[in-house]
Amino acid sequence: MSAWIGLLIALVVIATAGWVFRFAGQTVTGNKPYFRDMSYGVAFGFALGVALLAWLVWSYYRSWAIPAGQPNPYFFLRIAIHGFILFAIAAFLFRLIGRYVGTGTSRKLFRSMPLTASFGILIVLVYALLAIFAPMLAPYGQEQVFAQANVVPGGDPTLGGNPDFPLGTDQIGRDILSRLIYGARNTVGIAFVTTIIAFLLGGTLGFLAATLGGWVDQVVGRTVDALMAIPALIFALLLITVASAWVQGSGLTVAMIFIMAVIDSTRVFRLARAVGVNIVVMDYIEAAKLRGEGLGYLIFREILPNATAPLLAEFGLRFCFVFLTISSLSFLGVGIQPPLADWGTMVRDMAPFINYAQFAPQIAAAPLLAAGAIALLTVAVNFVVDWMLHKSSGLKE
Repeated sequence: MSAWIGLLIALVVIATAGWVFRFAGQTVTGNKPYFRDMSYGVAFGFALGVALLAWLVWSYYRSWAIPAGQPNPYFFLRIAIHGFILFAIAAFLFRLIGRYVGTGTSRKLFRSMPLTASFGILIVLVYALLAIFAPMLAPYGQEQVFAQANVVPGGDPTLGGNPDFPLGTDQIGRDILSRLIYGARNTVGIAFVTTIIAFLLGGTLGFLAATLGGWVDQVVGRTVDALMAIPALIFALLLITVASAWVQGSGLTVAMIFIMAVIDSTRVFRLARAVGVNIVVMDYIEAAKLRGEGLGYLIFREILPNATAPLLAEFGLRFCFVFLTISSLSFLGVGIQPPLADWGTMVRDMAPFINYAQFAPQIAAAPLLAAGAIALLTVAVNFVVDWMLHKSSGLKE
């Protein structure tokens, strides 16, 4: 109860600080437009941001103040802060180098690139390198089991750690760091392939329905409506459960890819058709038809280039949704199957570590490693998609 009271007091203090901030700004600046038009929600956001920043600074100080050999509840927070600072500096240098190295087109892109997009691209590249070179980068195999189980992260032997396993081991003795690296290959790679298939299927059918219209549009549209009426996660669980009766192991993973691709292609179809219907009534489409251009020319040379912006945005969102859905299915035990390493499965397997929060906070935070990897990639992809959408918005001439 005391924790809830403390949280309530903190919210009241932050809310008061937000009101004081807005009132003081209006008074000091003579009620200038910036503070005069500022809503209370914006002022509360500023106060909340300052409070969170102060808490991070205090927690970072505490992470160093705790003597060595004692449990450190701020261990992973310190690593996260170091990682964020390191990647922010790397993103700045990455953008700076890109402005002077490369082709003229790439240098122009880097000059207009915001730091958030540079950060997102760098994160995506790191994940891609981990996925491609996982066997060379991982210290151990994803299936390799050691005699030392439940090793505490951090590598401090006085706390139950081992320098050979910097992030510890799970309940059966598998190295968590190696499984995180292999998880990038399995989780991200499967999500990317699934999204590609979903876009090929949904985009093709959507543009065909928009261009041909008539009975093709009605048949495909009503079929998609029927599929979209079923919640995606429940539908996926049902189909994968049925598929598990016919195939096992890697075959079930392949079945999951096609099931998720078909389910997500319905959302892509809706967007592609909506965009295509608006484009096919344009004058240049009518001119192309009068010239006798075929269906392939109309779709790939006229409609697709002018639908790039919304499709790019949807690709990023679909990838994130597919990525999170596959992780959810793995968490429920019907997604990527063992012995393949998967971040969703890792969260599920290491969830019992939370019970050790009072006397072993470092091992209690272990489930956050895989969850943090999922969240970081989701944020990075959205940074890149926002920038690409800004760059490619508008109809092409």
